[in-house]
Amino acid sequence: MGKISELPDELLVKLLSSVPTKVAVSTSILSKQWKFLWMSLTKLEYSDDQGRSLLVLRDFINRNLPLHRAPVIERFCLDLWESHDSKINPEEDIKDWVETAVSRCVRELEVSYCSESNVNVFPSSLFTCESLVALKLRYLTLMDVPSTDCCRLPSLKTLQLESLTYLGGDSLQNLLSMCHDVLEELEVRFVEDDYPQMFTVVLPLLRKLTISLPDCNWHFDEYEIDAPCLQYLKLEDWNKSLWLFKNMPNLSEAYLDVASFALKSVFESITSVKRLTVCSEVEEGFVLDQLEHLELCVCKDDSLNLLAQFLKDSPNLRVLDISILDCHGDIKTDDKFAWYQPIWVPECMLPSLQVFNWSRYVLRPRDRDIAVYILRNAPNLRTATFSFDADVPNLEILKKELTLSPTASSTCELVFVESI
Repeated sequence: MGKISELPDELLVKLLSSVPTKVAVSTSILSKQWKFLWMSLTKLEYSDDQGRSLLVLRDFINRNLPLHRAPVIERFCLDLWESHDSKINPEEDIKDWVETAVSRCVRELEVSYCSESNVNVFPSSLFTCESLVALKLRYLTLMDVPSTDCCRLPSLKTLQLESLTYLGGDSLQNLLSMCHDVLEELEVRFVEDDYPQMFTVVLPLLRKLTISLPDCNWHFDEYEIDAPCLQYLKLEDWNKSLWLFKNMPNLSEAYLDVASFALKSVFESITSVKRLTVCSEVEEGFVLDQLEHLELCVCKDDSLNLLAQFLKDSPNLRVLDISILDCHGDIKTDDKFAWYQPIWVPECMLPSLQVFNWSRYVLRPRDRDIAVYILRNAPNLRTATFSFDADVPNLEILKKELTLSPTASSTCELVFVESI
């Protein structure tokens, strides 16, 4: 301890910030010098090990948080689960802890509390916190959110809401209104049976937007997005929703995991996109003339038939990735749906396509047809990479078929990657 204790207190506090808060507090017993160092931490993070230590954690925070001295808390995080002991109800404690963080000019607040009770855990002071830059909430109940007549969050740049229960028809809209002219990043992940059938986002400075709706087979929900500065959009929705996207001239990247019902209305609004990840099924009537990088998920029965449409109407396509997105299940090994090869060579295949990657390529006739078609019609293709699962049968036959296929590019390098 001798040499490390010779370091300046400011540096020691930085070192303590890199360890869990409980560990940092425990260093107070080392010596008189260390007794008060943890009280100057600007990052406080507490977790109760999925409800197994909630009582111990509650007592620990109630005993130590009042001793904290830092005038500004950069990050305050609570990751809590409902206790197995029904007598332990920390909702009022959570409210007090959040109020303490707000009083210390907290900049980033993250609260996760998995509970079956719909109880408000936020003090009213949260909705007037001028220092708050990032707010991240999970598994909580959002209720009693006041209107913007009396509340504002003037510094809030990032808002993440995951699996919340919304009580009161205006809770979500009121929260968005408090920061509508400053918010730059918004992520909302709704849960089944608890998401609005009408949802409006009007955020003039928003740059990144993620919206995820559960698959509930609800029909004709209406959602309106007006975000003129939006650069990134991620949308997950397999319901028959009506999406109205307005005024997004700066959108450069999008991730769409949507039903074909919503696909066309979305495509009509993202014509400026340069990079696109998409999982959907057959849809026609869109042109993405600025698209340069496409990742197409092929977990659906006929999702490969989207490819022909993209090749036809994306004249600047340079990179094509065919894959299965994370958490989208295993690739279908049957060949029930055929691929309808274009009767013309799309313009984008002549001058533009340079990189072609296919992850988890298997021996299906339609896969072979698509791969051969692209190799034959892409004269400027530089690399074509095929990745195989290790247990794919007839692996050497797959490689040989592709190696012997004629290519339009004399310099194209075929690369085979075998997954472990």
